[in-house]
Amino acid sequence: MNENNPFASRIGRGAGLASLVTASLFAASLVTGCGPSPTAPPASVAVTPVEPATASSRDFGEYVLYFNAIRTDALTPEIAKMNNIARSANRALVNISMVKKAESTPGTPVPGEVTVQAVNLNGQFKDLTVREVREGDAIYYIGDVSVANDETLVFTVDATPVETTSRLSLRFQRQFYGP
Repeated sequence: MNENNPFASRIGRGAGLASLVTASLFAASLVTGCGPSPTAPPASVAVTPVEPATASSRDFGEYVLYFNAIRTDALTPEIAKMNNIARSANRALVNISMVKKAESTPGTPVPGEVTVQAVNLNGQFKDLTVREVREGDAIYYIGDVSVANDETLVFTVDATPVETTSRLSLRFQRQFYGP
């Protein structure tokens, strides 16, 4: 026993070393876990604001992006069947179209790449795939997603018209009320 150590009589030599090592490791883990606080993302990574609730289009200069989402039970049976969409109070249809502006005309629908993500207010992502539909001169992109009664979804739309690299991005929100 070490007579210079007043605790030597209470704990054996090995136990004292083990306690010292354990305490040192614990202290080291506390120090390494306490790094600098995370920094905020740069201002250039700003989140796109949500469009006003009454909006159904946004002007991007050369293009206008039209958007909407409705419960699929609001579709007529004929429209739902023609587009292979199940009519239900628990499904929502999102509809996106891109129009290239042309003076003195309503514009020209254009094809392109369109992706849509949907997330509810709890942060749960919803599975949503869009497909292109052409009817005469009209070109639009539709997809459907499950919804619960009174659920609010935020849709993030990214669209790139063909023959351009301009990306048209927006977010819009809709609440889906039960029947």
